[in-house]
Amino acid sequence: MNDEQRQFLSLLSQPPALFTVEQTAWALNFQPHDIPRLVAAKLLKPLGNPAKNGFKTFPAHEILALARDTAWLSKATSTIHKGWEEKNNRRGGGKGTGLS
Repeated sequence: MNDEQRQFLSLLSQPPALFTVEQTAWALNFQPHDIPRLVAAKLLKPLGNPAKNGFKTFPAHEILALARDTAWLSKATSTIHKGWEEKNNRRGGGKGTGLS
């Protein structure tokens, strides 16, 4: 964890109203590149109606609630793992990742 992340996470007792993609990822302990996959799977919904490649923000109170929801975290983690597995299978001709 870098200093910027540590500083951000120390603010979570009274977070800003909106989180960026990066802040959302930090709060959920995912990577920023995982957030679009969670949006595509309808596990996260950005505020407003941003373009597919537009700037997205998320309501902080909802993100923090999701961070405490074990069932949602399990579903989100499975979605991320499945996405990586599919990507690796496309790259390697169906060889899999070698991970269990």
